[in-house]
Amino acid sequence: MTREYLKKASLTSASDASEVHATVKTILTDIEAGGDAKALEYAKKFDQYEGAILLSPEEIEAASALVPDKLKRDIQFAHDNVKRFAQTQKATVSDVELEIVPGMIAGQKAIPVDAAGCYVPGGRYSHIASAIMTVTTAKVAGCRHITACSPPRPDVGVAPAIVYAAHICGADKILAMGGVQGVAAMTFGLFGLPKANILVGPGNQFVAEAKRILFGRVGIDMIAGPTDSLILADKAADAHIVATDLVSQAEHGYNSPVWLVTDNRELAEKVMELVPELINDLPDVNRENAGAAWRDYAEVILCADREEMAATSDDYAPEHLTVQADDLEWWLDRLTCYGSLFLGEETTVSFGDKATGTNHVLPTSGAASYTGGLSVHKYMKIVTWQRATREGAKPVAEATARIARLEGMEGHARAADVRLAKYFPDETFDLTADG
Repeated sequence: MTREYLKKASLTSASDASEVHATVKTILTDIEAGGDAKALEYAKKFDQYEGAILLSPEEIEAASALVPDKLKRDIQFAHDNVKRFAQTQKATVSDVELEIVPGMIAGQKAIPVDAAGCYVPGGRYSHIASAIMTVTTAKVAGCRHITACSPPRPDVGVAPAIVYAAHICGADKILAMGGVQGVAAMTFGLFGLPKANILVGPGNQFVAEAKRILFGRVGIDMIAGPTDSLILADKAADAHIVATDLVSQAEHGYNSPVWLVTDNRELAEKVMELVPELINDLPDVNRENAGAAWRDYAEVILCADREEMAATSDDYAPEHLTVQADDLEWWLDRLTCYGSLFLGEETTVSFGDKATGTNHVLPTSGAASYTGGLSVHKYMKIVTWQRATREGAKPVAEATARIARLEGMEGHARAADVRLAKYFPDETFDLTADG
């Protein structure tokens, strides 16, 4: 391909990979051995918080009272959208059964995991939407117990809006604990919580590494790196809106890549002119994050045509993919690698991040090439079952015995043999692996 980089990133997500494994491993080992007391020790050290760890109904009510009614309505609106979308997703998975051969029936059953642990970031920004996205989907899936975990602020506790959102979305317990210690508490079942079967939700590099280490003994949604976003734009795109959307995602953090892929040089140059101005107009923390992300991680790529644009996007496999170009149906049919797709100027990643109903917990760092994001399905186990009549078992047992012997697995073969001998004592079967 003939990609031309009008702006090339000087860093990648791998460039910023910190050696956190040993630190996280030590914390997890300490907490597993030391239980509640050790988790509280780390909470005091890292969260600088010594208040209530599990919020009581009275504390939840008090925190909710601090949330303005207008914000409550907005949270309820977003919750309703996420809930209805999750319910629609759940309806796509049903219990089924099929008669494989006469008398032999196999089936599928969808069973929700018992306990979910939902991590809700609360450091740099209070991620109210993450509480909505993770807790709501777990509730719709049918998880029996849902813990929402969020880092408290010194002498304040968990942000009231996060408490309110987690509560109305269906959290059974709200844990005021952040970072590795919060993840450990949910995994190990500390403070009287049930041990989580799955951990979900975004977090910093320490939270991500904790999930990576714990994966296997507990399920996870995904191992997420810094959030990333790509915009595909042609000559029909509005440069100001494109630039605004890039900046809106760059503010996530200093290492959050944003990419513009276009076949129009004039548009690309105009966007590159506008972005610094838009960044400078942000509040201090947002400006610092977006400025660093644009400087070190952003790219602007000029392609020959829309097919090359689409191929470039698929190579990057972005977490968020926006199309601001003509013929949206063509793009919908052509694009294959993304976490969530936003078609047309009338929608934006920000809508999906907060209130559309689709989930904002999505694959990053190219993982969209092989997986989608958090959905109601992540909390559900698709298991199979079978039952048979004796006649139905007959042809299956014959095939099983012969295949097993060809493989050299005599024990498997004999499990079929004994059934044929019991059910059909007057018949003779050729159960050898020979032709």
